[in-house]
Amino acid sequence: AEPVDSLDALLPHVDVLTCHTPLTPETRHMINARTLGLMKRGAVYVNTSRGGVQDEHALFEALTRGQLGAAGIDVFEEEPCPVDNPLLNLDNVVLSTHMAGVTKEATARASVQVTSEMLRVLRGEKPDVLVNPEVGPRLGLR
Repeated sequence: AEPVDSLDALLPHVDVLTCHTPLTPETRHMINARTLGLMKRGAVYVNTSRGGVQDEHALFEALTRGQLGAAGIDVFEEEPCPVDNPLLNLDNVVLSTHMAGVTKEATARASVQVTSEMLRVLRGEKPDVLVNPEVGPRLGLR
């Protein structure tokens, strides 16, 4: 596989696109009619990140026209998903309710990680996963 410089350069080559990005002003509707049109006809799209990353109208159009072969959607632009969302009626879409990552195993791992991180802080150590590292010195963490 060759590295690519952009999403646009990648899309014509993928059979399955899985979306794992935060929702920011830059990523809002990054999956839209234009980007879906760059994908191989019949490709599969999966989104377990944030609903606002996809333009659901464009997604519906791509799925009904055959541009996309199928989609797996765990997140929606509006949550809870309205009952009149047209994606709910498509046979080539698998839907879940923003729960794809909620498993017994994931919950157990998260509990162990949170406990380990709390114990590190209580010992005066810097946590392995510190979202805001600027607080470390203020808290005297080493």
